[in-house]
Amino acid sequence: MSTLQLCSDHTVDKRLSTVERRYLALIERALRRSVRTREPESVYEPARYILDAGGKRMRPMLVMLSCAAVGGDVRKAADAAAALEILHTFTLVHDDIMDNAPSRRGRATIHTQWNTNVAILVGDELLALAYRSLLRTEHKKIKRVVELFTDGVVEVCEGQGFDKEYESRHDVSFDDYRLMITKKTARLLAVSCEIGGILGGTTEQRCRAFRKFGEHIGRAFQIQDDLLDIIADEKRFGKSIGGDIREGKKTYLLLAAHECTTGNDRVLIRRVIEEKGVPNTLVPAIKEIFERCGIIEKTRVAIRDECRRGMRQLNTLPATPGREMLAQYAHQLAGRTF
Repeated sequence: MSTLQLCSDHTVDKRLSTVERRYLALIERALRRSVRTREPESVYEPARYILDAGGKRMRPMLVMLSCAAVGGDVRKAADAAAALEILHTFTLVHDDIMDNAPSRRGRATIHTQWNTNVAILVGDELLALAYRSLLRTEHKKIKRVVELFTDGVVEVCEGQGFDKEYESRHDVSFDDYRLMITKKTARLLAVSCEIGGILGGTTEQRCRAFRKFGEHIGRAFQIQDDLLDIIADEKRFGKSIGGDIREGKKTYLLLAAHECTTGNDRVLIRRVIEEKGVPNTLVPAIKEIFERCGIIEKTRVAIRDECRRGMRQLNTLPATPGREMLAQYAHQLAGRTF
């Protein structure tokens, strides 16, 4: 089998394969098993509401695909996969409270649909349910799996902490940004891949390759998310374009623009940073700076670079159909265009 290439220019069919649909069905079954309890309704109704909202199920799919890539039995990885999705959902519930976000995935957020106290409690419950689902997994290395999962919880919270700190800082560097997105976004993807490899029965050395692969793909995914905020089709993207600019978020594009612009362009970029965002009327001007100064292309190059680094790690694993499927799935995640 030839060496795989990720994030090349050819078009990839984004529809799920039959095998991926089977994996998704196993994940959904495990998720339903995790929230069967009905009372108190104030906890479990909102929990089911947020889990039923859909989403890419990216982290659990990475668990299943990584397990399959090394010849493991994906049925035995389903509860761990569901645990990663529940953990991710816990972070979203609390993030939405901190950001005062009115909607998520086209639906009202829990603190909007119910209230903030309910949302805090549901977030806490989801974290506990994630551990309960994880501990249904029977494996000789379950202690290592739980350690990785717990480290993931710690680091995603640290990443969110850095993200909030950066809101009030005017001197955020690319190194700062890389640290933040590695912890907040990439780490859980890395944990998902590594746990999948462990449950698939692979070696410690190959698990390290899964971990590094997940980190690179996670960073590519986040940088692509930054890019989509300015270039995506709003209806397909599912949220308002230019939101990061309006909120003054320290994205890859904003940091790159701050580094290379001069004159009036730099004055406007500094305004976004120092005033923690700008009115919606200035978003087109910022977008024009990004396009004229080559920031859009620079961002695409950064995404491709992370993808290539990730593929070098994946290509150290034995060439199997499962590895092909994992590579194609990662390609779709990091190469979204909307």
